[in-house]
Amino acid sequence: MGEQATFEVSYAVIGADFSQAGDGAAKLKRVLQQVGLAPALVRRIALATYEAELNIVIHAYQGVIRAKMSSAQVEVWAEDKGPGIPDIELAMQEGYSTAPDHVRALGFGAGLGLPNIARNADTLEIKTVMGEGTVLYMTFACPSRET
Repeated sequence: MGEQATFEVSYAVIGADFSQAGDGAAKLKRVLQQVGLAPALVRRIALATYEAELNIVIHAYQGVIRAKMSSAQVEVWAEDKGPGIPDIELAMQEGYSTAPDHVRALGFGAGLGLPNIARNADTLEIKTVMGEGTVLYMTFACPSRET
């Protein structure tokens, strides 16, 4: 049985910088493809990471996305310095959004971010502190495979 590569990556995310929104998720996607993860798994991880990155761009001042892969799973943390989430249960409802009008005019902020993350991750934990920021922790199981 072969061993999958183990790695850690991180990248900074700047609030309100829509010109680079999604760049980090795209870089992570390329790394996951290079280590040979199944395309469907790569897609789920990239989609959830993109949504988390976009939430930082829309709602926070700055943040960081970190990812760690082992043979068993990929873990992704999205940490931001921002206002926090006042009502996580409400924020998890599809269509609920606190994005400002100028962000919606750009085509973002439809209220699908957290629901899409939850749908694609195997686990999702959210920790938020009002006035300080939010941490999302996601895991994605990597099925073992023969080489």
